[in-house]
Amino acid sequence: MKRMIMAMAVVVMCLTAVQAQIPQSQLKTDSDEQLLREWVKVLASDEFGGRKPMTTYEDKTVNYLARQLEEMGLEPAFDGSWFQPFNLIAVTAKPMDNKFSVKGRKKAELRYPDDAVVWTARATEKIDLRQAEYVFCGFGIHAPEYGWNDYAGIDVKGKIVIAMVNDPGYYDSQLFRGRNMTYYGRWVYKFEEARRQGAAGCLVLHNTEAASYGWHVCVNGHLTDNLALYNPDTRNADELAVKGWLHEHGARKLFDAAGMDMDKAIAEAKRPGFKSFSLNVKGDMKMCATYNIKQTQNVGGMLRGSQTDGEAVVLSAHWDHLGIGKPDEHGDTIYNGAADNASGMAGALLTAKKMKELPRTSRSLLFLFPSSEESGLFGSEFYCAHPAVELKKTVACLNFESIGPAELTRDVVILGGGKSPLDKYYTAAAAAQGRYIYFDDDNSDGWFFRSDHYNFVKKGVPAVVLENGQHPVDMNKPNKYPMPVWYHKPCDEYREDWDVSGTLANVNLILSVALSLAN
Repeated sequence: MKRMIMAMAVVVMCLTAVQAQIPQSQLKTDSDEQLLREWVKVLASDEFGGRKPMTTYEDKTVNYLARQLEEMGLEPAFDGSWFQPFNLIAVTAKPMDNKFSVKGRKKAELRYPDDAVVWTARATEKIDLRQAEYVFCGFGIHAPEYGWNDYAGIDVKGKIVIAMVNDPGYYDSQLFRGRNMTYYGRWVYKFEEARRQGAAGCLVLHNTEAASYGWHVCVNGHLTDNLALYNPDTRNADELAVKGWLHEHGARKLFDAAGMDMDKAIAEAKRPGFKSFSLNVKGDMKMCATYNIKQTQNVGGMLRGSQTDGEAVVLSAHWDHLGIGKPDEHGDTIYNGAADNASGMAGALLTAKKMKELPRTSRSLLFLFPSSEESGLFGSEFYCAHPAVELKKTVACLNFESIGPAELTRDVVILGGGKSPLDKYYTAAAAAQGRYIYFDDDNSDGWFFRSDHYNFVKKGVPAVVLENGQHPVDMNKPNKYPMPVWYHKPCDEYREDWDVSGTLANVNLILSVALSLAN
């Protein structure tokens, strides 16, 4: 449920500060929409091939962004360079003969990618797990602060863990944070914890409602070029041998082979006191793999502030998308990523241009375009480990994530707010536009953890996520481009009939927040 913050005294105080810094007339010019559309159109064009990292399309993308920043008059962010390189490994892996078999009380055969989609992050040409045992570990969570440990009393070393997506609060509002998903609900956490527990592999049990996306997202994102940060010292041998998603009917095959009731097991796993158990099902997991270790790069430009203590505000927008992959029903293979995230890049570029034209701020503004967000937030993870501005001097991260197309709404939704030091700035900036803020306490889809700002949050840097509101100014203009229609599909392409009135309003809202923080 969304709750509206009505702290009017704070709003008035902050609104005065915002309006004193920048007249509202300067926040929007006639050229804004033209620039925004042009940047999206270019970055989401077929010529950019879906902006997959470690391809020729990466070079085209990052060079284009650097050129835009240079033409605006920004400084390179990384010791005189626009680029921050780091190593990724791209692995394409699949089971031998596109299947793997298991045996318990009965035999079962799981087909790839209909029953399961699997991969590895290791630098190897084959994975050969012999007679690996499958263990059902409920949600695969060890959370002492919530009194929950799915790994209590069970040894998963060398075994393949099956872990449900999301966390117990999704099903019981009295557990964890209710529908407000914690990081324990994210699929990446399931892999991290299984690795800490010594498992050989982890398959996350998919559910469309609990994951907030369909099976096609799991398949499209992992058939080819699975990316991970690369450690040359270990060649990633300390990573899980097998990572993957397990379809519900694939899981049912495993439980049937075990002679167990899957529905009963899942129901019990949702309740406190659940005890993980072995399915007493084993099977060989053999995968052939090809891998490529290559540099990718974050892009960054700086507007230097007048202060000498080096504090800065980071404004981020990831440049990558899914590249060229599985064709859709129309035969389109290019995942153009117009909304996700050409719209975010265009919003950040527009903000950079407008900030450059305004008086110099006290704090610096760093415009960061991370790589490989779609594959696991790796670019922002690397940046936070090697920041251009010390994180203790980074005031906030303002993230542009899929901000368009959006119709103009009376409200603005903020995830991660309600208790954030950024709340008052967003509330004041929205009020200056004649709009209001809803702080969304239903993070059931885990969206707050699914973009680059979260790596900053983990390091103690304040960040929230802005989403378009629910109440259009013009009720006769319904959203023509709802997220479920385009998310991670080839149809996420720029269209001339995009309504960007809300997009521009949201860009200017973030600009006002950045300006307040920078001064």
